[in-house]
Amino acid sequence: MKTSQPTDTLPTELPSLAQLRGEIDRIDAAMHALLIERGEIIDTLVAVKRVQGTEGGSAFRPAREASMMRHIVDRHRGILPVDTVEGIWRVIISTFTYVQAPYAVHADVASGEAAIRDAARFHFGFTVPFEAHMGSAGVVAAVAASKGDLGLVPAFTAPGATAWWTALEAESAPKIIARLPFVERADHPAGLPVFCIAHPVSDGAVTEVETWSVRVAGWSANAARAVAPLADVLALPDRGLDGAALLLSVSIDANGGPHGLEAVLGALRAAGASVRSAALVGSHANRYTHGA
Repeated sequence: MKTSQPTDTLPTELPSLAQLRGEIDRIDAAMHALLIERGEIIDTLVAVKRVQGTEGGSAFRPAREASMMRHIVDRHRGILPVDTVEGIWRVIISTFTYVQAPYAVHADVASGEAAIRDAARFHFGFTVPFEAHMGSAGVVAAVAASKGDLGLVPAFTAPGATAWWTALEAESAPKIIARLPFVERADHPAGLPVFCIAHPVSDGAVTEVETWSVRVAGWSANAARAVAPLADVLALPDRGLDGAALLLSVSIDANGGPHGLEAVLGALRAAGASVRSAALVGSHANRYTHGA
């Protein structure tokens, strides 16, 4: 006996290709209009800064940008790869930042130009000028001599590297303001870990992780093992045969726990190392990992 199909499961008529293309054109026009509207708001923002006397320097705001990128990847859904969405927003953010206050991105290409150039272009687009340097010291010097440029240096120790972070110790020196990528994942197309340095950010800084330049005597494998659970460490020889220049990335306890640096220095001393000096050289957001 033949039964009739329930009306709520009957196939509906599909739209035509012309109708679908018309919808795509409508969405494209709306996105373009919103970009134009965003540009008009930036124009007004620049005018307000000029009146308030806050114009100038880098317009980069790492706390706001890290928060935006986290929200974007968390709410994303559908067939468009999250890499594409993140890349589009990074170009929008960085280009409008450049419109507010033009800047260049200086990068250390000594450990591989292709990877760090990909990182620069993914995070800052093609409108922002790119300047290559053979070594991180040149990047730091270029940023220091600029008005509002940014620098990218590897967040790892490469063969032949020097302790570039010691040049950030002076109060007026550039500082680490971000660690890129903002959102980490195993298949990130520009996943090279890099620190972003700039002139000290007066507002909009993020301090979830503090970065410290620490010089020690008596550095050893035992000392390295002692601090590994407490901080991310870059270590290079410093002066004496047993001396080391350390870059420590120390997470700050948001619940008011003991200061992270003191715990790290205590572990170093307990492991037989002598702390010569410690200087705050910047801060950045916590690593934010997103599944593939």
